[in-house]
Amino acid sequence: MPSDMREFNRSVVADFRANGGELSDGMLKGSRVVLLTTVGARGGAEHTTPLAFFADGPDRIVLWASNMAAPKHPDWYANLAANPSVTVEVPGADGIDRYQATASIASGDERARLLTALAEFNEKMAAHQTMTEREIPLVVVERAAQ
Repeated sequence: MPSDMREFNRSVVADFRANGGELSDGMLKGSRVVLLTTVGARGGAEHTTPLAFFADGPDRIVLWASNMAAPKHPDWYANLAANPSVTVEVPGADGIDRYQATASIASGDERARLLTALAEFNEKMAAHQTMTEREIPLVVVERAAQ
């Protein structure tokens, strides 16, 4: 893990944007990520975070608020829980597809289905649930109607 996560995230965001959604440098080279911009729950400033994701149908992606199985949720999760209107940047056929979206927290049968899908997508990430006492939120992000 990088010693300064904020600086690491800034460099990933810059690399993503400079290369049309592709990561060309560092430990995430070649990884497929999405940039999620949230509004800060306390200060109201915008914060952009690179995150792994998987698609769950057209215009719908799933994020997991694992925080590497830490005992508390990541800051980006607290931000979108307070304000579910987010901006998404995802690699597209013609570069970066940037759009407004709404985030919601999966629960019940939907959460169970998505946790199974996460395990199929990335077994190590799904295993984080067994490494913490908190329930790791699965966040569904859907493109806003235009």
